[in-house]
Amino acid sequence: MPALSDTSDRPHDGFIRVRGAREHNLQDVDVDLPRDCIVAFTGVSGSGKSSLAFGTVFAEAQRRFLESVAPYARRLIAQGSTPHVDSITGLPPAVALQQRRGAPSSRSTVGTLTTLSNSMRMLFSRAGTYPSGAERLESDSFSPNTVAGACPRCHGLGTAHEVTEASAVHDDTLSIRDGAITAWPGAWQGKNLRDVTAVLGYDIERPWRELSREDRDWLLFTEEQPVVEVHPKRDRVAKPYKGRFWSARAFVLHTLADSQSETQRTKALRFVESGPCGLCGGTGLTRSALAVTVGGHTIAALNRMPLTDLADVLRPIAAITDAAPATSRASSGEHTEVAVAISQDLLTRVEVLTGLGLGYLSLDRATPTLSPGETQRLRIATQLRSGLFGVVYVLDEPSAGLHPADAESLVEVLEDLRAAGNSVFVVEHDMGIVRRADWVVDVGPGAGSGGGTVLYSGPVDGLADVQESVTRRFLLPRASDPTARTARTLVGTLELRDVSLHNLHGLDVDVPLGVLTAVTGVSGSGKSSLVGGVLPRRALDHPLVDRVVQVDQRPIGRTPRSNLATYTGLFDAVRATFAATDDARQRGWTAGRFSFNVAGGRCEVCQGEGSVSVELLFLPGSWAPCPECHGSRYTAETLEVHWNGASIADVLGMTVDQAAPFLASVPAASRALETLRQVGLGYLRLGQPAPELSGGEAQRIKLATELQRARTGHTLYLLDEPTTGLHPADVELLTEQLARLTDAGNTVVVVEHAMDVVANADHVIDMGPGGGEDGGLVVASGTPAEVAASDTSRTAPYLRDQLER
Repeated sequence: MPALSDTSDRPHDGFIRVRGAREHNLQDVDVDLPRDCIVAFTGVSGSGKSSLAFGTVFAEAQRRFLESVAPYARRLIAQGSTPHVDSITGLPPAVALQQRRGAPSSRSTVGTLTTLSNSMRMLFSRAGTYPSGAERLESDSFSPNTVAGACPRCHGLGTAHEVTEASAVHDDTLSIRDGAITAWPGAWQGKNLRDVTAVLGYDIERPWRELSREDRDWLLFTEEQPVVEVHPKRDRVAKPYKGRFWSARAFVLHTLADSQSETQRTKALRFVESGPCGLCGGTGLTRSALAVTVGGHTIAALNRMPLTDLADVLRPIAAITDAAPATSRASSGEHTEVAVAISQDLLTRVEVLTGLGLGYLSLDRATPTLSPGETQRLRIATQLRSGLFGVVYVLDEPSAGLHPADAESLVEVLEDLRAAGNSVFVVEHDMGIVRRADWVVDVGPGAGSGGGTVLYSGPVDGLADVQESVTRRFLLPRASDPTARTARTLVGTLELRDVSLHNLHGLDVDVPLGVLTAVTGVSGSGKSSLVGGVLPRRALDHPLVDRVVQVDQRPIGRTPRSNLATYTGLFDAVRATFAATDDARQRGWTAGRFSFNVAGGRCEVCQGEGSVSVELLFLPGSWAPCPECHGSRYTAETLEVHWNGASIADVLGMTVDQAAPFLASVPAASRALETLRQVGLGYLRLGQPAPELSGGEAQRIKLATELQRARTGHTLYLLDEPTTGLHPADVELLTEQLARLTDAGNTVVVVEHAMDVVANADHVIDMGPGGGEDGGLVVASGTPAEVAASDTSRTAPYLRDQLER
């Protein structure tokens, strides 16, 4: 009988086996990952954990799936590059849920984000109760974002812009010649309209208030556009011309509707009064769509309801057992099989959201008003309710932006996915979630070139024996070493009274100045509204606040041309240094010669990007290093100039840690590099493109940029969840920098869920008690110990646990 072969590389032994992974900074990694388990990938920011989970495992699963797609169709699918790995065996299909940051549209809502609006429109189209004699509407007719459904007056926005005499004429003591009609354009266009008005017989010399009501109304609101011949009187050179008249209202509304200039549209908004559209009542829908009901409610009314109330409306329809066949022409479509089927699907999806604690949200809630925690849970609910079996879900920091109480609901979702026969891979910094995992893969020990090694792969408890792991001391439940904290002196109080914004209604709250204040509470409790919406407007009224700085996680740039060096300003000093060399002066070059964004010194083949697009017949295009500059971005002639033995391209290729000693003699660059190292970004390359940076890295770059500026005190720094995406070791570095700001006489207010940061704050404001309309109140306020003792705060138990460690 022949001997059995080794099964370690066989694809069906319960493990995904990765061999020779070299993506980004991974150093020829071999690792075995169990299937049907929750596997947590840990490590400091930049260690390579995302490169392993997403850049290798998910990218290879996606590549294999796309191989089954016809080559021509493959060109139409957005896809990543082939991962650098020798082999992966035992790999099932994979689904990824990655962090995406962008500017949401004013038309984006909870309903559009979760796609629930699609099913809601279908419910009204196929199963709504129509007025007698009305024709059935298509589903698009129930969307304010379509031509068929948008209100003809407000174009689906729900807000109408009206030009009034008060908005168009700001000083009625002026004459038309002196600019009484402020809404008219300036320069030649304004002069033209004044000359046309004079030709039409109106007195442009009399004060506006002395004109008759009939004349004023015609000049401001008429739809007529007469064309007359104008004979310039003060310009002997100009010839007569035909001039068209525009009323103030016609000109402003034309600018808002048709101008391609954002500046012109913004200017035009100064001359209108905005409010709910009178035709659609602010719903953005046509009257025919608002005439259809389900359960006695219009689609606008259901969209305004909290999800918990919406579920109550859908539940009776979904429970109907004697529904009429779909072909029946029942007087009410709510009692048909179609109505029951759509309602059951809607109810199931809504209950997923309410189970994640989002029952207070409504479908018409605009996404720009959502907190980061709310947005994160909506995306998770949307992606994870598909009911797939036998796949690998790869999630990027699913707990980002979540309160510890909300994170518990998230863990239950992950466990349900595992119980359904799936594998769950999470890149995670929340040690509470990592402790609930079945398996942990710790990548490190450092970041960048100092990481890329799998230090441990196995059950969570086994990480205790890995001394070189930075994660180990944060994961294990043991008492931390006490740290000496210097009590900071309160220099004043910013008293906010009768604050109203979003779910804040008449709120009174005191924010101490000169100290570190943490604002806590469950997602949607009003933290971001208070810190990001109210404080920036009210703070400058206080005599002890000279400047307000908001530091968020939005990207530092959208294109590869924006990078670490350009954003912090240190590249200006580097270019000036190269321009000051003898070689550059002899050639007559200035600092502009060493920019890769303008013609002259950059490589014109790749336009200074360092790479070019390669089109392949019937296959997806790819990017390759520029054949001319080989990725350096510059011409060969530019690279001939050296400073201290390095070219400008060599400097961009250095990490922050490498560049710090090299540029020590350049004060502006040295100061920037030192602050970047202090916030733990020493592993980043100076030329690293902005799109490659994580949200946590972007925020620390912004904070470092602020830290390098001369500090005079009396600045209010506002940070919205600054620890999102940061390893606990990185959080320690961030906390030290926040302490530096307060020690210099500044005030720092942070929206925060990380209890280690909250425990080290001087003052805590806990919002709640719930989210949405159940929030918006100050539940507890005081020192961390005082808030931890509260009986009504949902934050208190987690803060108390942190303080006891």
